[in-house]
Amino acid sequence: MGITLIVVLVILAIIIFYGISIYNRLVALKNRYKNSFAQIEVQLKRRYDLIPNLVETAKGYLQHERETLEAVVQARNTAVQGLQAAAADPGSPEAMRQLAGSEGALASALGRLNVVMEAYPDLRASQNMQQLSEELTSTENKVAFARQAYNDAVMAYNSYRQSFPPVVFAGMFGHSQDASLLEFEDSAAIQAAPTVSFTNNP
Repeated sequence: MGITLIVVLVILAIIIFYGISIYNRLVALKNRYKNSFAQIEVQLKRRYDLIPNLVETAKGYLQHERETLEAVVQARNTAVQGLQAAAADPGSPEAMRQLAGSEGALASALGRLNVVMEAYPDLRASQNMQQLSEELTSTENKVAFARQAYNDAVMAYNSYRQSFPPVVFAGMFGHSQDASLLEFEDSAAIQAAPTVSFTNNP
């Protein structure tokens, strides 16, 4: 009787300690992908801060392209809201879809602005515009690296959460669903999409 009780207690202690280990690992992996998303948030905020400067610089040259500039501003504001929703719940499938969609719309609006700017060599030659374009390009690269780090962290979390035996305990510990990857549309395709020729109408 005494030996059986000791064996049961030892097995119970092993299960408890193993459960604690699984819980701690799930928390650590979740915190890692949340931290990775925070890096995306920093870079996207920087990008959003640069866009009003870009629009203001272009405004003087593109007086007859008000719709294009307003579309960029509107897309930027929508993307800011998408980022706020995603930052409140990183990994949420709905929040990641909303952010990816708003980023796609912003990239498309910026692509249309780039097409319009091609017709204004003075604007493209402007030192301020060149500096802003370089900063935006640099920020885009940082966003891409941060997004890759986030997606890697999400994959590590999801893989661990789905593996056995963590999958048995994950739901009990509040980790009942996978985190969602953040995937933007192909930026090269977005940039190539607009082929409309804008004309200057007074």
